[in-house]
Amino acid sequence: MSTTTINAAIEHSNISELVDFLEDKTLPIEEIRKIYDAFSDNKQLVGQVAMNLSLRTSVYERDQEYSPIMVDLLIDISKNPIDMGARWAVAKNPHTPVEVLRSLANDEINLVRALVATNPSTPTDVLEKFFNDEKIVRDGLSGNPNTSPKLLKILANDNDKMVRMRLAENRGATTDIVSILLDDTDVDVSKAARANLDARL
Repeated sequence: MSTTTINAAIEHSNISELVDFLEDKTLPIEEIRKIYDAFSDNKQLVGQVAMNLSLRTSVYERDQEYSPIMVDLLIDISKNPIDMGARWAVAKNPHTPVEVLRSLANDEINLVRALVATNPSTPTDVLEKFFNDEKIVRDGLSGNPNTSPKLLKILANDNDKMVRMRLAENRGATTDIVSILLDDTDVDVSKAARANLDARL
């Protein structure tokens, strides 16, 4: 695709074509910025921009796709009232600035708060507050490397297998805490804990 083609789609307000462009996670971030700026009042396109940013970013390779434009887009989307649902993509993105995550930690939508709880860029003091939140939010803490050892130790005894599984896989958890799960009643959890500890050797 060419810049000319995208410019033409913007000029003619060809929403369906712009949506197609945004489905490509290799689309240059400058072009995404251009589309967003032209249609920041279009719920469908704002949502698609948020989805594109989510697809092109990996929580495992946190430097991947980082750019000042990416950060600016995340900030703008977090404040855009046209598509409140797009905030989930901002909440989970590791490039989202800490001040935006602090704001989203108070979001009225529990899924947004839950994704902030899983975001590796969320500071420990914000995560502490989530421990008394709804279960969907609190459960996200077990896999976050920034969650304090005090809370992780409590979560190691959680009744929910998936909470313990995320904790068993958490590379930020201390060896002592992961070791608690070596004798977990669920074989998948104990295997995950063993694999986590072996990877540290």
